[in-house]
Amino acid sequence: MGKKRVLIVDDDSRNIFAMVNTLKAKSYDCVSCLSAEEALKILRQDASIDVVLLDMMMPEMDGYDAIPLIKAIPSQESTLIIAVTAQAMAGDKEKCLQAGADAYISKPVDVDKLLQILGGN
Repeated sequence: MGKKRVLIVDDDSRNIFAMVNTLKAKSYDCVSCLSAEEALKILRQDASIDVVLLDMMMPEMDGYDAIPLIKAIPSQESTLIIAVTAQAMAGDKEKCLQAGADAYISKPVDVDKLLQILGGN
């Protein structure tokens, strides 16, 4: 199996920059965008995405709305979706998993934890 392709969706380009650099250093292939709408466009066109790192709090469409739409794309139903949230409050993890995320990580992202999730598939 080749490199895993990761789509990073975050409305803050600094977060994307940090994640891309971290993941590229670990030989992941990264694609990124700044909105859930854009992510859906990419996922409809690119069946080779293995993982979506999805910021849950974004303007317009948030991660909770985006997850079911991602899962509804025929080529993406088995794509791993990792919810990324800044508000690590009680119940957040459950809320993300209920929305359909496969895993959950809070910001600031613990790289080792993220790599564990990515590698554990």
